[in-house]
Amino acid sequence: WHLGDNYPLRPQDQGFQEVLVHGGGGVGQTPDFFGNDYFDDTYWHNGQVVKQKGYCTDVFFDAAMRFIDGKSKNGGGDKPFFCYIPTNAAHGPFLVADKYKKPYLDAGVPARRAAFYGMITNIDENVARLRKHLAASGLADNTLLIFTTDNGTAAGAGRGGGFNAGLRGTKGSEFDGGHRVPCFWHWPNGGMVGGRDVPHVTAHVDMLPTLSAICGLKPPTDRTIDGTSLVPLLKRNTRGWPARTLFVHSQRLEFPTKLRKCAVMTDRWRLVNGKQLFDLDADYGQKTNVAAEFPGVVKQLSQSYDKWWASIGTRFKDYVRIGLGHKSDNPALLTCHDWHTNNGPVPWNQNHIRSGLKANGFWAVSVTRSGKYRITLRTRPPGIDHPLAAATAKLVIGKTTREQAVAADATSVSFTVELKAGDSRLQTTLTPKTGKPRGAYFVQVEAL
Repeated sequence: WHLGDNYPLRPQDQGFQEVLVHGGGGVGQTPDFFGNDYFDDTYWHNGQVVKQKGYCTDVFFDAAMRFIDGKSKNGGGDKPFFCYIPTNAAHGPFLVADKYKKPYLDAGVPARRAAFYGMITNIDENVARLRKHLAASGLADNTLLIFTTDNGTAAGAGRGGGFNAGLRGTKGSEFDGGHRVPCFWHWPNGGMVGGRDVPHVTAHVDMLPTLSAICGLKPPTDRTIDGTSLVPLLKRNTRGWPARTLFVHSQRLEFPTKLRKCAVMTDRWRLVNGKQLFDLDADYGQKTNVAAEFPGVVKQLSQSYDKWWASIGTRFKDYVRIGLGHKSDNPALLTCHDWHTNNGPVPWNQNHIRSGLKANGFWAVSVTRSGKYRITLRTRPPGIDHPLAAATAKLVIGKTTREQAVAADATSVSFTVELKAGDSRLQTTLTPKTGKPRGAYFVQVEAL
């Protein structure tokens, strides 16, 4: 999911009725259930902590097929459904059963890449299981099945080996190897079957208008909807298809910076970081910069980028806020994964927690109701006792500041404060007798 672990950002807050999810952006990251390692993990099922059995990808596909069973005629249902399966694999750490990585190890593939390939093999196996399940349920012909990924390869290429289809760059790169991904559509009753490539440049923003058009839904009129319906391309009706210019950038900063790791894309051209121009018709691998030969193209694409940047720049200082005190997430557990640190270090995975990374930041929050709150500081999630290793603890939320001494063997410390509804910042500090202070990695906020 990776769009938030608290109200109003969780899947169940955003319209999903059936949810099975790990925390954060990958199994083993800070918001995830502590100690998960891909095998027999504990995930959140409709907001409740539930122990699972099996490998993570198998667990998610099994849950998806159970959900689909209730929608099929064979399962007593006959209603349209939307099922979204964003797998944890093939994300690091690269952990998978030996049987999946052994064929690659036997072929001489380095261990890290063999495990990565093994995770992909397991995904392939599960996609096959899903397709067979749809067929057995009588749903295959009238179900639109989309297979895509969120970025270029993370470990399947580079460092002198692997396969990347001739693309330059890997995950996080502004070159096509960082962001060009597969996107397969299959819907027999809709005329979408195998054997055809769509060469035009498209992007993730096209998903919403395309699915809306297919389902006969009217888009909202109170906001700008990015993207274009791909139905004409999917239906082989390319007459009148517009010449498009699309944009990608990889920021990973507190506030975005213009021309940072960006690409302006058309069917033929890529303008990278505002300086390098590549002609994909002649140079698919983006090896030769032809900016000096085509200054007019550079100017045109730069102007398009400037216009796009101006259109998105109005919200760069807005925060996506975590709701406190809402009945569906009370108490709320905040994790340091969501700190704002002005580009300082963030303990985003559980190994950072175990090593005691010294860092701090604030949470952007919104108090949903005025009243009394208990705010508890920890260095491990509730249920795991671990020393705070601090002499004093400090809490700042809005204009309220509290500080108290911490017992030598304390594993948590709590403050009771009155809060008014509205936007605020919450920050904690644990200060030892000697050494650097740090923030509390986990903070539980409960409306009393």
